[in-house]
Amino acid sequence: EVEYHDHRSNTVWVRFPIVKPSRPELAGVSAVIWTTTPWTLPGNRAIAYSPDLEYAVVRVDAVGEKSRAKPGEKLLLAVPLIEEAAKQAGIEAQTIEARFPGSALAGTVARHPLHGQAYDFPVPLLAADFVAADTGTGLVHIAPGHGADDWELGQANGLPVPDTVGPDGVYLPNVPLFARHAVYKPDGKPGDADRVVIEAVEKAGGLLARGTLLHSYPHSWRSKAPLIFRNTPQWFISMSANGLRDKALKAIDETRWIPPQGKNRIAAMIESKPDWCVSRQRSWGVPIPVFVNKKTGEPLRDMAVVERVADAVEREGADVWYSADASRFLGNQYDPTEWDKVTDIIEVWFDSGSTHAFVLEKRPELKWPASLYLEGSDQHRGWFNSSLLESCGTRGRAPYEAVLTHGFVLDEEGRKQSKSLGNVIAPQDVMQTSGADILRLWVVASDYSEDLRIGPEILKHMGDAYRRLRNTLRYLLGALAGFSEEEAVAPEASPDLDRWVLHRLSELDRIVRQGIADYDYHAIFTALHNFCAVDLSAFYFDIRKDRLYCDGADDPRRRATRTVLDRTFDCLVRWLAPILCFTAEEAWLARHGDTPDRSVHLELFTEVPSAWYDPALGERWAQLRDMRRVVTGALELERAQKRIGSSLQASVEIYAPNPLVAASHDVDLAELCITSAATVKTGAPPDGAFSLPDVPNVGVVVSLADGERCERCWRVLPEVGHVPGHDDLCHRCADVIDRGAGAGMPLAAAG
Repeated sequence: EVEYHDHRSNTVWVRFPIVKPSRPELAGVSAVIWTTTPWTLPGNRAIAYSPDLEYAVVRVDAVGEKSRAKPGEKLLLAVPLIEEAAKQAGIEAQTIEARFPGSALAGTVARHPLHGQAYDFPVPLLAADFVAADTGTGLVHIAPGHGADDWELGQANGLPVPDTVGPDGVYLPNVPLFARHAVYKPDGKPGDADRVVIEAVEKAGGLLARGTLLHSYPHSWRSKAPLIFRNTPQWFISMSANGLRDKALKAIDETRWIPPQGKNRIAAMIESKPDWCVSRQRSWGVPIPVFVNKKTGEPLRDMAVVERVADAVEREGADVWYSADASRFLGNQYDPTEWDKVTDIIEVWFDSGSTHAFVLEKRPELKWPASLYLEGSDQHRGWFNSSLLESCGTRGRAPYEAVLTHGFVLDEEGRKQSKSLGNVIAPQDVMQTSGADILRLWVVASDYSEDLRIGPEILKHMGDAYRRLRNTLRYLLGALAGFSEEEAVAPEASPDLDRWVLHRLSELDRIVRQGIADYDYHAIFTALHNFCAVDLSAFYFDIRKDRLYCDGADDPRRRATRTVLDRTFDCLVRWLAPILCFTAEEAWLARHGDTPDRSVHLELFTEVPSAWYDPALGERWAQLRDMRRVVTGALELERAQKRIGSSLQASVEIYAPNPLVAASHDVDLAELCITSAATVKTGAPPDGAFSLPDVPNVGVVVSLADGERCERCWRVLPEVGHVPGHDDLCHRCADVIDRGAGAGMPLAAAG
């Protein structure tokens, strides 16, 4: 409801003569305040100082021609602000007569600059933590009716709270000297209050200096007019009288907060929250059905009256409070002429904070408390806060078991989306151009604990990520054509690389389930995307193409690979279903189209066997993949220098430390590296061997493979040309051809 815009305000430096000094040096001294709201001076009741600042008594020695300062007078100022105050007051020379810490001002009392004109009350100097040394004088004029800090300091020190300005922005009739002068006019333009107050203070000898200041100032979001702060009578819910604060803090400890830092944020708000103001002055809203005694100001406490109001509202709606006569609710016991019917409304946050009661408690199919509340991070101050207090006050606990907060959606440059900037990304537009799955993927891929960004480039990257996931499913479907459980090979009978994929599926199952439990969908996306793009497409699929396309259809090695691909599809399509709901269903039906009544969205996640989890195997293959990275780097260099075309033209010698050599035992290194030959040796690599800085003590030497190329698998082997009846095939391919057991297209055709 409040916006801040630049505004030029009148500024004044005003003397408050000290009448009760806390130390001898303050006798005959004037405390100097500075304010940008001269119109609040009639409401002044104290002066605030900082106990941590150093203050000084400054004697004026010489002044300029137009200065309002007087040679010989003594002023109380904060030391860091003496020069600026002297400049503004036209003081050309001054002497510091005494210096002391702010804490020494405790007990000092001044008098109002309009003393003798109905402003005859003491003005105590009070310590406050909001006084700073960046502007002003280090002494802040306190008007308890015109500011939150002023109010709280006044309440803490028992200051009276004068009511000086009415709701129309005009001084009330009881304000001495200034009655009916306007602070602001109805059109938002300044009234004459500043002028008449400044003139009165100057006439009384209290004005030391005046000026103007362009600064950020509160304005109405609707009318754009400047706002003033004024105290008004309101209805409050006490945070302490019935232990509401303690109940709320206990409930915060018992609630799960996602992300965890949300707990500290809302706890700090509750710890420092003043009594909860629940009333508002509006022409519409839910009424506060209370009667107030005109003489005493006390609210009527009578359950019979409350029941009559509740019954009427239940039958006729909340507007009955406004339309019905007071006598209908008061009954025969009370005289309506002695009671005011309150026309304030309840604040909307109290409305929203009550939703748990009428949404959950009244519906048997739902449960109370709620399993989860989720909203933007601003709701720690709003809905989460009001729901917590309302529920703790009426039911003794939070209305939720867990609370999740998320950031706000910004554009690619981190700016708030707005029509004026033309940077609004509408969900329906994204779905129209890219599809719902890409929009869903963007949601999951974003870290919602911070503000989220979206735009054309980000969506383009999401499209790329989506295609990697989709292509993985597509490859799996192609490689599994005709697969049935009769072909399956048990994990213990499968090669290590295939068992490693099962181990990775076991790890991913834990990540996905934990991510769901923690609402950490970003971690799920990262894990699944990396698995598809790095573990499968760039590693496992690449290596296993040879077996899939060139081994015999009944070869146990090929069957083991297809078994793993089947298990991978089964897990992956179910994990992706909540994210890429259309793509997962499409892939599921392509695999299980013969049972059209089945849907992936009716399936549960696969129960991954515990035997698949093998950390030792995972560590071994992490080492082998590091070694393979060095080989891949060496082959890329050879290819860039035109010494080879395909990696199958190469033979590699790998030099590695003993642990890595041991890890490669029983591994077909040529298959792992997608070369025609590969050997591993212990010892230091020779000069010129290729290496990578992050894989120490591993070097690779590349040479051309010996032999001729097999026209089926494209491996270069010495045996090619020496296989009876098959001059252009290797032994493996010749055997497959002879048995008529070919699995499919040549490896070369597969890309």
